[in-house]
Amino acid sequence: MNEIVQFMLPELGLTVLLFVLLFVRIVGKLELAGQVCQLMNIALPILALCMWFMPAPEGAQFGGMMISSKLIVTEKLLLLVGTWIISLFSSPWLRGHRHPAEFYMLMLSTLMGIFFLLSSGDFLLFFLALELSAIPLAALCNFDLEKHVSGESAMKMIFSSALSSGILLFGISLLYGATGTLSFVQIPALLDGSPLQIMAFVMIFTGFAFKLSIVPFHFWTADVYEGAPVPVTAFLSVISKGSMAFVFVSALYTVFRPLSEIWYIAITLLAVISMTVGNLFAIRQQNLKRFLAFSSIAQVGYLLIGISGSSIDGMSSVVYFVLVYVFSNLAAFAVITLVSSATSRETIDGLKGFHASNPLLAWVLALALFSLAGIPPTAGFFGKFFLLTAGAAKWNSPVLIVAALNMVVSLYYYLRVVKAMFMDSSDDTMIRLTPNVSVQFALLLCTAGILLLGFYSPAYEWIRSLSFGI
Repeated sequence: MNEIVQFMLPELGLTVLLFVLLFVRIVGKLELAGQVCQLMNIALPILALCMWFMPAPEGAQFGGMMISSKLIVTEKLLLLVGTWIISLFSSPWLRGHRHPAEFYMLMLSTLMGIFFLLSSGDFLLFFLALELSAIPLAALCNFDLEKHVSGESAMKMIFSSALSSGILLFGISLLYGATGTLSFVQIPALLDGSPLQIMAFVMIFTGFAFKLSIVPFHFWTADVYEGAPVPVTAFLSVISKGSMAFVFVSALYTVFRPLSEIWYIAITLLAVISMTVGNLFAIRQQNLKRFLAFSSIAQVGYLLIGISGSSIDGMSSVVYFVLVYVFSNLAAFAVITLVSSATSRETIDGLKGFHASNPLLAWVLALALFSLAGIPPTAGFFGKFFLLTAGAAKWNSPVLIVAALNMVVSLYYYLRVVKAMFMDSSDDTMIRLTPNVSVQFALLLCTAGILLLGFYSPAYEWIRSLSFGI
């Protein structure tokens, strides 16, 4: 029993927090939004510390349905820290909301589904965990109850999730019919490249592509990002996509490794298309959330290049890039959340003259954009460098050239935001924003992550050492 408790510590910890929130909501205690936020801002780092000092034992439980390794625990810990940062900078927005407890219940339910997703040892638990992570997230998209655009965002999220889940489930059923098993351990030995197996793989791959917003399965992304509240958009962009990237690369490298010649071609083509389309559409955006939506699509393109390396370097570069992406993207969303909650501005033009009234916040946002663009010496530069290095193992020079050109294009639209903050002036002067302690701490964490990860090379080496079991 003690081994099972330690094995499922992250999931059990989230379950306890969910019951506490449910009790608080029913009994009516801690009615003030500020107290609920403080409770979660303390509980989440405590759970993270427990995971760090009491990591789950490696191996499998429940007949192989759940698996654990040092790498999986690290991935869960990274996503939990990202969720904590979102909780920290969401406090000012939640303090003015009627349902802060419900927000955390939905967010933690989604995170629990993500944790089960990462620990899945067969496709049955995988699909159940995927649905557990998707349904509460759709409800979160509609959390701005008084805004019609938020309801529209939720509906598009539900329809796209239902479509992708249906395709994925159909692929799983075909794979089960072709192999007779759903176990991740047994499937690789039974894959022989038959037409039925290839069709099953294509449908499963399509389901992943929807979740990751890989072009041409990205059409839902910008509209959902724009309509959802900014903290929910941050969760979608960072935590949800980061978890799918972890599961995607793990599935390709283990379950579908015998079909590597097929998925390498698909990933290479989709990487080029996703980078190019994401960057070209990001240039045209004025809304900051749509801007970051297409930016995330382009970032997935770079991620696919690292995955195409099909090696330990590919796995470690993906985990390192998501680590960097958590700090870089959340720093940008933290500033945007602060601006949106105080002034309702969510456009690039709304940031004109931002540096004059809020110099520190402007520099944090600029640093985050520099990291997303891959400008040295920020951590984003090294994240993309390791991805391209992993992809270069296949000696695919044309793809690397396209990636380099796309990075140059991305500099334009990221620097367009920096120009608006530092060089453009506006008649409607931005008020001086005074972030509270939790927001300041979130910004400090993100800024430190962006700067230190770029200079602290043992971080990548440590992640690489965890990837040797893949």
